[in-house]
Parts: sequence; C-alpha cells; structure tokens
Amino acid sequence: MLRSLFIALSMALALATFGLSGTAYAQQAPAQTIKRTPLQKFDVPGTNYETVIGMAEIVPNVNIGRHTHPGPESGYMLEGEMTLLVDGQPPLALKTGESYKVPPGAVHDARTGEKGAKLIATYVVEKGKPLATPAP
Repeated sequence: MLRSLFIALSMALALATFGLSGTAYAQQAPAQTIKRTPLQKFDVPGTNYETVIGMAEIVPNVNIGRHTHPGPESGYMLEGEMTLLVDGQPPLALKTGESYKVPPGAVHDARTGEKGAKLIATYVVEKGKPLATPAP
C-alpha cells in the first residue's frame, strides 16, 4: 500500500497489509518494511459490507505501492509522517495527529518520511471482495 503503507493509510494499508489476504499487494516491498497488526473486522449490520481496522508501522523513506480499495479508506497518523498520493489530487503531507481519507476505487500510494509512519487505517468493503488491488 511496496515498491521500495498502511497502505496504509494503507496505506494503505489494506487486507494484505493486515494479514487478511495473500493477494492484495502483489507489488509490495520486502516484508521487513511494514509491520502489520490486525485490530478488528466486523460486519456492517443490514448490509453486505464489513469494516476492517488495522495498524501499520512503516519504515522510513519508502513508497507502499499504487493500489485501490473497493470501498473508502480512512486513517489516523499515530506517529511519524507520510505523503498520501491520490491520483487526481495534490499530494497530502500527513504528520502525527492528522487524518486522511481515500475515496472508493481511487488509485493511490503513500511515501513515508525520515521518521517512517505508524497509523490506524479503516476500510469499509463489500464482503468477498479483496480489500486492495495493485494498480499500474
């Protein structure tokens, strides 16, 4: 969410980011660049959707890789810094205490800074669909 996050956020940081799918991040960098901790996964009542919440700790100075999610992603920076790169939007520099959102289906990437990043990411996705899909 790696070519060199969460992502996180993410980035995203995604289902594979949190150990829930082995296919979500075909373009990710070696596993030592991100530590993933799944926190919660639960159904959205009365719908065919589920919410996935996880924490990602990303090493300094890496890109997590371009990807998409079938639903919205939101996140909160616990520590460090990163730049969220959503296609069609200006880069969004994020630091500790700030949050972000990514629209459903938006191609995005994230780049960590000198301190790396630790974040909580939340995804709302249709059940049975992969949480993340690599993008060209």
